[in-house]
Amino acid sequence: MNEIAKPLERSLLRQKIGREYHIFKRRVDWMTNQQKWALEKGELLSRQVVFKHKSFIMRPLKDVEMYLQENKRTNLSIAIEQLHNSIIRPGETFSIWRLVGRPTKRKGYLEGLILNQGAIGKDVGGGLCQLGNLLFWIFAHSPLTITERYRHGYDVFPDVNRKIPFGAGATLAYNHVDLQVKNETEFSFQLKLWLDKTHLHGELLCDKSLESTYEVVERNHIIQQQLWGGYSRHNQIVQIEHRKSGQAQEKLLVENHAIMMYDPFLE
Repeated sequence: MNEIAKPLERSLLRQKIGREYHIFKRRVDWMTNQQKWALEKGELLSRQVVFKHKSFIMRPLKDVEMYLQENKRTNLSIAIEQLHNSIIRPGETFSIWRLVGRPTKRKGYLEGLILNQGAIGKDVGGGLCQLGNLLFWIFAHSPLTITERYRHGYDVFPDVNRKIPFGAGATLAYNHVDLQVKNETEFSFQLKLWLDKTHLHGELLCDKSLESTYEVVERNHIIQQQLWGGYSRHNQIVQIEHRKSGQAQEKLLVENHAIMMYDPFLE
């Protein structure tokens, strides 16, 4: 059995102090480590589509006011402007927060949906987890190596119209809860991001035609009742590399363990 301890409630003061501590710690790391960051923007001379994906922006959610979804559109628009046309050269690491920076009112960010200890809340810059989810799914279908990824410890919303497996995404919180990928290949990649009236779109391009295609599947999905009475959900997200030779190779990308905030047996 996958045991998960009953969650502890922390005071707002402790949460705020802890968040600022981790933000400061990450900033120090940025200044002192020898990481080669992907900071270039431009156009590749030759571009082959590796993978593309889109996600619906205005998805109605239980107990979530729709103005927060409208604000999310604004927040996404500001953030993707900093990421669109990013180039990831060999040996470089792409970081969402390294490029986007801290979402603040001064930059135009609005109050959006956040999840806090399993509860729905709102804060400036909320809703950017949709960007993390989209980029994780795109990177998972590529040879880029996911080096940092986090997932909510709570499963808040039931699988209504879910198109991809549970847990096949990445949560974000400036700047210590990040999504990072490293280019350990000999090729260069470029990221395209844009919005239309209904969807957030993303596309990953490469300067060469790749020898492999990538599939992402769910393994070992299970729902369990914990000793303290609640339910938890568990699965693995696996990447399958299909080579032109006909061979296939599997790689475990992430393992998810989350406390369910709804009754899994209700329709």
